[in-house]
Amino acid sequence: MKKTTILDIARELNISFSTVSRALNDHKAISEPTKKAVREAADRMGYQPNKIASSLRSGKSKTVGVLVPRLDVSFFSSVVHGIEAVMNENGYSILLYQSQEQYNKEKQGIDTFLNSQVEGIIASISLETDTSDAFGAVIKHNMPLAFFDRVLPDLEVPSVTINDYQGGFIATEHLIKKGCKRIVHINQYRNVNIFNERLRGYLDALKHYGLPVDDDLIIKGDFSLDFGRQCVRELISRKIDFDAVFTLEDFTAMGVVQQLKEYSIRIPEDVAVVGFANEDFTSLVTPSISTVDQNSIGMGEEVARLFLKLLKKGDYYQHKPEKLVFEPSLLVRESSK
Repeated sequence: MKKTTILDIARELNISFSTVSRALNDHKAISEPTKKAVREAADRMGYQPNKIASSLRSGKSKTVGVLVPRLDVSFFSSVVHGIEAVMNENGYSILLYQSQEQYNKEKQGIDTFLNSQVEGIIASISLETDTSDAFGAVIKHNMPLAFFDRVLPDLEVPSVTINDYQGGFIATEHLIKKGCKRIVHINQYRNVNIFNERLRGYLDALKHYGLPVDDDLIIKGDFSLDFGRQCVRELISRKIDFDAVFTLEDFTAMGVVQQLKEYSIRIPEDVAVVGFANEDFTSLVTPSISTVDQNSIGMGEEVARLFLKLLKKGDYYQHKPEKLVFEPSLLVRESSK
């Protein structure tokens, strides 16, 4: 089927090509009755504007790059859902890129965005990212930038995060109040701020309630379902006594639950389990897994709104950036009731 063009609309209404173009762009020189007639004809004839041509004329792509570590985690896909909803409401599309938790791919994503002439970037950094060099290039291009969840603290740009320290504290406090005294914490071996904060919350909760810190109960590695299972096997083989496990995220918690069940260790009677992030599966498995909710969709919506506010200011790096910090909430389910 032939695609309807502005020229087709002009012929249909017996007016000039330029009049149709100006009417579709709401030009003040065109009367309201003419604009109305052009819009109605465009709808009737199935006209779709050429976004590339429009962006070349205006110098604005109306596209925003969104860089995420990975999309097979429902936390990040939910954040993207929130971002896209707000951006679409405001006439913007998103261009999505996954770093797969690798710094080199993150740099490739940024280069892709710059070459695609996006109007700005919303990002969450990879686990390997320990330098601001790649994102510094974005700032040098005077392109607006905003972070969510994982941020680079030395870059003064808008961000939306949660209080990871508080999340770690309330998860550990919940287990202590349940009567647990030997609480394992599984964390990441890399120096990533959000995971460091969750560890700090765990440690402070132990100290607050007068429980000793035992290094044997703090395990660091590359979080995953398999790593959760491995941690339980090692604890059992080393004959380390424990009555609860708090993990830095939910896939590791799921691995812990699976291995405990394989050993016929009762959950939560013998060992209670709490995860972090409220991944979709945590409410569907048996037992359902207690977790810390990060309000992922709300995080996406808020970072998109911060980005749009930054975009309107124009001089992107001349203002003190807004940094929103959400308070986490604990969802108590079967694994720790």
